[in-house]
Amino acid sequence: MHTLKKNRPLRRIVLASAATVSGMVLLLSLKPHTTPAVAGLASSPAPSSSSSASSGTAGSDGTTGSDGSSGSAATGTRSLTGDSVQTRWGPVQVRVTLKDGKLTDVTAVTYPQENPRDQQINAYAIPQLTREALTAQSADIDTVSGATYTSDGYRQSLQSALDSASG
Repeated sequence: MHTLKKNRPLRRIVLASAATVSGMVLLLSLKPHTTPAVAGLASSPAPSSSSSASSGTAGSDGTTGSDGSSGSAATGTRSLTGDSVQTRWGPVQVRVTLKDGKLTDVTAVTYPQENPRDQQINAYAIPQLTREALTAQSADIDTVSGATYTSDGYRQSLQSALDSASG
């Protein structure tokens, strides 16, 4: 006698339902893995977007002015901080270092880090944007896929820092 006989449809329904419920329980009990990059970012001190968002006077377009520059005119090295650009996920601000008019370093001073997803996205987006800016020697850089808002804010802040260097 076979357990799934055609003359016992109720037994087939019960077994199919039990198998479906068991499969769903197993599927929902799986835990998503965390990437090592995100775990490493959580323990390292990083600039907080909430504290820098509240400091400074915001303009009507949601940006704050350049923080100024430092450096020596004799060496030709200057460090300039761009405008803090408010994006959908938080402010983005970069600092550039120019030596004899050439872009030698770009550092993201402020960028979204409020949750693990922000940290994960920016862990790969910020270094990529920095590499592109140093290669292009301008703010004419590509948007990083998956980090559109951060890329736009980075580009705008970088352009404001470069504008303040030339003006």
